[in-house]
Amino acid sequence: MRHFLLFFGFTLCLSTAPLFAQQRQQDDRPLPAPAKQQKAVAKFIDAQSQSIGMATLTQMPGGVLIQIEVRGLPPGEHALHIHAVGHCEAQGAFQSASGHFNPDGHQHGFRVQGGPHAGDLPNVFVGQDGTLQTELFNPNVAFGAGRTSLFDADGSAFVIHAKADDHQSQPAGDSGGRIACAVIER
Repeated sequence: MRHFLLFFGFTLCLSTAPLFAQQRQQDDRPLPAPAKQQKAVAKFIDAQSQSIGMATLTQMPGGVLIQIEVRGLPPGEHALHIHAVGHCEAQGAFQSASGHFNPDGHQHGFRVQGGPHAGDLPNVFVGQDGTLQTELFNPNVAFGAGRTSLFDADGSAFVIHAKADDHQSQPAGDSGGRIACAVIER
């Protein structure tokens, strides 16, 4: 019986060796490259149409990652929103960017029933040196086609406001004038 078990075990090893070798060959193959991430940029200008910084946007599985670096802003807390039109005309105090991006007709603000707009973002903080450097995630917007697309027929833009957003006043959080703007571009 003992010889039989040894023979059986040896035979089993020989018969499965090609399977293990085949599996190992498959495992040694390089993994496919991850899908290329879609990116967009937005170049900020101030009220004098001077370039003051930029944002980089990256489409992620659940929304858009936004990385911003801007200089030359007043220190303190400021509202940052995505606006509905991709146009930044400094002469008109950036009113060309229209209202907040709001494809679902929600109320403004994180603190209200029925909010927020898709373009509502947390307030940002500008250092004493006038530099804003932040990273945000917005799950309510996307690059592709559809109602939440930042790239609809008239595009979209970022607007930085003079004051902080109170996250409840309608229609824009009592955030003051528009002091910087950036058209979002592929």
